[in-house]
Amino acid sequence: MRDSDEVAFGDFMAARWTALFRTAYLITGDRHEAEDLLQTSLAKTFVSWRRVRDKGAADAYVRRVMVNTAASRWRSGRHEQATDVLPDAGHDGGVESATTQVVLWQRISELPPRMRATLVLRYYEDLTEAETAREMGCSVGAVKSQTHHALKRLRSSLGDEMLAGISQGAR
Repeated sequence: MRDSDEVAFGDFMAARWTALFRTAYLITGDRHEAEDLLQTSLAKTFVSWRRVRDKGAADAYVRRVMVNTAASRWRSGRHEQATDVLPDAGHDGGVESATTQVVLWQRISELPPRMRATLVLRYYEDLTEAETAREMGCSVGAVKSQTHHALKRLRSSLGDEMLAGISQGAR
């Protein structure tokens, strides 16, 4: 790799780390797993940096690597979720929306990585179905199916009313 490529990659990484980390966190649901996923994905991207023709689309390239890496880890059995603190079932103290968000992200973190990635890309990153399909390397139909099944699982664990309020706020 040429020095100019290394500098360009370093600049890209410094500029986009926060946004990419946020996406990795939403895919994994854990800070340490997100750091590991992003670092692994950036290392893979660095190796193939010369092949990334459109440097403006480098975010999309890294997101796709993250989705594939997370799915690969899930298939290999690395889907345990470590936690430092057990959840406290105490009262909400009048912070119902914060509690709702915590419960929602707990349920989302229990979904398989492709479903989680689909929800993150569609509703957090606000990508279209076609853009999400391109990011994930699958068909639009697969995105629709993953979204449908993910929302169906969330509805069954959260209830329709809670999910309806959340999805209206997300759009």
